[in-house]
Amino acid sequence: MVHRVGIIGLGTVGSRFVEQFNRHSAFDLTAAWDVDPEARSIHNGSVNICSSADEVIADSDLVYIAVPPHHHRDYVLSCIAGDTAIFCEKPLGIDLRSSRELVDAVMRSGLPAGVNFVFSAAPSARELQHKVASGGLGELTRVDLRLHFSKWPRAWHENAQWLRLRDQGGWIREVASHFIFLASRLLGPITMESGDVYFEDGPDGILCEQIGLARFTSSSAPLTLAGTSQGAGPDVVDLTIRGTNASARIWDWYQLQQADGDQWIDLFQSKREMLGVDAYTAQLDQLDRMMNGNHHTIATFAEALSVQECVEALLAS
Repeated sequence: MVHRVGIIGLGTVGSRFVEQFNRHSAFDLTAAWDVDPEARSIHNGSVNICSSADEVIADSDLVYIAVPPHHHRDYVLSCIAGDTAIFCEKPLGIDLRSSRELVDAVMRSGLPAGVNFVFSAAPSARELQHKVASGGLGELTRVDLRLHFSKWPRAWHENAQWLRLRDQGGWIREVASHFIFLASRLLGPITMESGDVYFEDGPDGILCEQIGLARFTSSSAPLTLAGTSQGAGPDVVDLTIRGTNASARIWDWYQLQQADGDQWIDLFQSKREMLGVDAYTAQLDQLDRMMNGNHHTIATFAEALSVQECVEALLAS
C-alpha cells in the first residue's frame, strides 16, 4: 500500500525528507507547505506546494510536522481533527504540561502517530540494542555521552537561527535528546539525578546553553552527559556503552564500533554517507509498518514525552 504523505515545514530537516519520501516506494509525497515563501519556492517542482497547512492535512494520509517546537501542538491537533496520521519532530513542545495533554490527545485519537528520533530505526542503534539485549557486552557498568559543537547552530542549520535561542532551541534539545531516547531503549526508564547548565549570557539571557553536565539513573546503569559548544576543532558525537566483557559506541551518528581490548573496531564497513542513507531508509521502512498497523520501532509520543521531561529537567537545573 502506498501512503499519501504531506510535509508541514520545509526547513533543514523537512527538506531532507522531501528527498527521502520521494525515494521510498511506500510513500507518495503529494503535498507540502511552509510559512516562508522562499522555502516554498525552493521545493516547487519536487512536491505539490499547497496554499495552507490545512490543505496539506486534508490531502494526506500521513503528515510529517517539521516546524519549530512551539508550533508542534497546533499542527498535531489539526491532524487529529482531520483524522490524519502523524509523524512529528521532537521535542513535542517546551511546556511539559501542554505536552502531557498532547500525548493524551494523540492516544485517545487512536491514529497512527510517531516522533522522529533517528535512533528508533538506524542500523547503528538497532545493532547496539541487540548487543545489549543479548548480553554480548556483559554486565553494563556505565553509559557516557560526549558532545561538542565548534559552532552552534551548525553550518547546515544556517536558516534555523531559532536553534541558537533558549526558548525552544539549543543542542541539548536538538541533539542530546536523540541519545537520551536511545539510552532509554537500552537501559529502561531514565531519570535525571543531577545536572548543571551554563549560559554565556547568564540565567536571564536568551541564548542557548554552552555547557551541559548531567548524571542520569536507570535500573541498568548510570548515564553521564558532558557537552559543550563553541571552540575550534572537530565536532564530537559519541555514545559509549561500557560492559564487563566489551564496550561499544556510536560516534558521528551512524558509525558503530566495539572494543574487547585496547582498540576500537569498526562494525560497519560502509562509508558514513551511505550509513546515513541507510538510517533514513530504515526510518521510513518502520514508518510504513506503523501506517500498515504492523509492529514497528518508531518512537511513540509517550517515549518522546519521557525524553522531553529529562531534557527540560536538565535545562531547568
